Amino acid sequence: MGDFSKDINSKFPNNKVKALLNIVYTANWLNSQQNAFFKPFGLSPQQYNILRILRGAGEPLKVQTIKERMIERAPNATRLMDKLCDKDLIERIAYPSDRRVVHINITKQGLQLLDDISKEMKDDYINNLTEEEAGLLSDLLDKIR
Repeated sequence: MGDFSKDINSKFPNNKVKALLNIVYTANWLNSQQNAFFKPFGLSPQQYNILRILRGAGEPLKVQTIKERMIERAPNATRLMDKLCDKDLIERIAYPSDRRVVHINITKQGLQLLDDISKEMKDDYINNLTEEEAGLLSDLLDKIR
C-alpha cells in the first residue's frame, strides 16, 4: 500500500492536513487517469458525464438541469455541449413557443459511444478497497462536504 507523503516527499503537521492534501492529490491522480482513458474516444470526463446524464434521463433535458446534475460543475458546460453537438452525439431541441428554452437529447451515436466506452471501462481504481471500506470512504467524503 502506498503512502502519498513518500510520493511527494513531504511531512505534515497533523493527520487532518495530510488527509486534505491526500484528497487533492488523489483527485488529481484520478482526473489524469480519466483524461487518458477518454482521450481515444475524443471525449473529456465532463463530456462523458453529460452523455451519461442524458442517457439516464431517458428524455431531453434543459441545459440548466444538465448543469445541476453534473459531477463537476463546469462553468463551460455550454461549450462542452457545443462540442458534443458538433460530433453528433447530442442534439438541441428548440421550443418555438419560447426561444430561450432549449432541450438537449442524446443521439443514437451518443448512445453507441457510451456502449463502446462501457466495454473498455474498468473500475479498478478502487479495487484495493473492500465493499465496506468503499462505503466508509464515501460516508467520510460526504461528511467533509
